[in-house]
Amino acid sequence: MLTWRNYSHPVRMAYAAWSALTESGDGDAHRLIARHGPIEALNLVGSAIAGGTEIAVPGKAVQRWAPRIAALHLDELVDRHLSYGGFLLTPDDDAWPRPFADLGDRAPFALWARGKNLTTLMSAAPHVSIVGARAATTYGLHMATELASHLATLGHTIVSGGAFGIDGAAHRGALAVDGPTIAILAGGPDRFYPAAHTSLLEAIESRGLIISEHPPGRAPSRFRFLERNRLIAALGEVTIVVQAALRSGALRTARDASELGRHVAAIPGPVTDMASAGCHEAIRSQLAVLVTDADEVRELIAPIGTHDATKVSEQAGLLDGLEPHEAKVLDVLPPRGSYELTRVAEESALSIEDARAALGMLTLAGKVEQVGHAFRRS
Repeated sequence: MLTWRNYSHPVRMAYAAWSALTESGDGDAHRLIARHGPIEALNLVGSAIAGGTEIAVPGKAVQRWAPRIAALHLDELVDRHLSYGGFLLTPDDDAWPRPFADLGDRAPFALWARGKNLTTLMSAAPHVSIVGARAATTYGLHMATELASHLATLGHTIVSGGAFGIDGAAHRGALAVDGPTIAILAGGPDRFYPAAHTSLLEAIESRGLIISEHPPGRAPSRFRFLERNRLIAALGEVTIVVQAALRSGALRTARDASELGRHVAAIPGPVTDMASAGCHEAIRSQLAVLVTDADEVRELIAPIGTHDATKVSEQAGLLDGLEPHEAKVLDVLPPRGSYELTRVAEESALSIEDARAALGMLTLAGKVEQVGHAFRRS
């Protein structure tokens, strides 16, 4: 059974445990917690793993959580987070982003945060999410910076993902005018990714906020990037796509925002520029409203008011055509080095059985090879 020494905040620690045991959008975990609360839900899972209790979730779910429960040292994880000034937010906290309630079973269980400006989560002015291409053009970078600067000057918190290109330009635009900005990471908060943005993320930490639904030590991976986008979409009253190709994670964020009932806007570019083709398609299909400056963005959000409080692209081809479990397993295998089966199951949030089956199929496909008791990419 999972235990921890921090008895003064048992519910907070239980939510921290669930965030470490699950991946984004684990509906089985959400339903179990809704019925029993986070602490009793953990106890039931521990008993089920020990063979003493049957619980009303699919057996596959318990098998999926079991490898991580066995490997989880919650006190060490929390101490590690506190060591660099981090703090934990859970759904019971006043500062918990209320817009995340709209995510339902896809809401995070906890936020592992670091930063000096918690008020950025609770700003009275609507948050604005700005997303777009990593390989942005000079035009795209200029538009993202100008939009973010103007909106931040007007009191809006700028939300993005800390990545290269449009994300970085949006954060820098807000910081340039001493405006509030939030970076939502796709890995643990101890891993500033990309590493080349360490100084930028340090600046965001010192003047804004960095949050992640993943605990320290969790590596960013392609499916975590895709799932992270829903948090960016939920936190913003409007999501602005500044520059995006037709196949783009930014468009995924725009669709998430639309499904959540948020405003979606897009910045047009030259019609001959494929870097803006996704923006043009979003406008043409009426997914997004065309905007050209901060004033037009404000026209979208001013009547609405606020809420209560207010692997990287190059891996896409590597994972194309794979079944979901196979894609997860291949994604978590490091580019160099190897993992044993139990580590693969833990990192991918799969049961040992499912991880073994996925590795078998990937081996047959020539994408993975076994070296002793470990597996590595071919």
